[in-house]
Amino acid sequence: MVAFRRMTEPVLLIGDLGGTNARFALADADEPGFHQPMEFACADFATADAAIGHYLAQLTTAGPDLICLAAAGPVQNGSVRLTNNHWRLDRQALAGQFSVDQVIVLNDFEAVAYALPTLDSSDTQTIGPGAAPNLTGADFTVGVLGPGTGLGVAGLLGRSGAVYPVVGEGGHAGFAPQTAQQVEVLRILRKRFKWVSNERLVSGPGIENIYAALCTLNGEPGSPRSAEDIFALARDRRNPTALDAVELFFEVLGQVAGDLALLLGAADGIFLAGGILPRYPQLLDQSGFRHAFKNKGRYRALLEQVPTHLVCRSNPGLLGVASCARQAWTAQAAQSS
Repeated sequence: MVAFRRMTEPVLLIGDLGGTNARFALADADEPGFHQPMEFACADFATADAAIGHYLAQLTTAGPDLICLAAAGPVQNGSVRLTNNHWRLDRQALAGQFSVDQVIVLNDFEAVAYALPTLDSSDTQTIGPGAAPNLTGADFTVGVLGPGTGLGVAGLLGRSGAVYPVVGEGGHAGFAPQTAQQVEVLRILRKRFKWVSNERLVSGPGIENIYAALCTLNGEPGSPRSAEDIFALARDRRNPTALDAVELFFEVLGQVAGDLALLLGAADGIFLAGGILPRYPQLLDQSGFRHAFKNKGRYRALLEQVPTHLVCRSNPGLLGVASCARQAWTAQAAQSS
């Protein structure tokens, strides 16, 4: 157990833990946003507890009064094993380790969903037709998805001034090919994976899978390329296969985003987040994403009216976790008074 001294102002420790990186910060009890953010590589720490302890050791503040963490994996009974790294979080264990009464564990895209109403027009870029989002003062239904180490998916409902996240593991739904090329890519990927989910194509490892599959289809020998290299080659138009891979990546992203809009009834918009897309807004905007998004047969006209927005603000997950932590602290304080 780690013992900390207490101070007058509450210390709300927040974190957004992904497959590759862990981001921590402190949230204020009475103001939006967060401060003192730091980012660490998950591979550098044996456990999430060790990473949290390392972050706290860098600060001059007291130990936390509340911990609120988002993690990339399904949360069950206050515990989550991250899908794409070796960490596991347990609410009760964290409470004991850091001497905290309240620990909240969220799915990482649940946290991104919480952040959406706090964004302003400068935090997003609209892809295709539509206006800047406004999720305050009215009922709404939106979805959010984003590729990074994996593919996160969530929804957010606004009803009578309150917001309700819709949480699941949509990135692991089965990939449904819509073109002859996609059928061939699926055929190749099925030789490697027992289950070809959307995440096997729409993620950092996913673009690598697409590129390798296209090399096989084209009869091109060569060593595997990283996601960063593939996007860079496509951006500079230096490699036809990389260009095709990136186009297929955005095409499948559009298909999945359109499916999400139909599943949720997200007439007010679909938001695009994650670690990859904000780095390549021009490639996204010039791709076939929007065509694939609305290409839903009899429901094409309906999807044409649904706007799609790229979240450009850095660390939206932390922003959402901060909002959740602040609400939890306010509720706890009200019960104690």
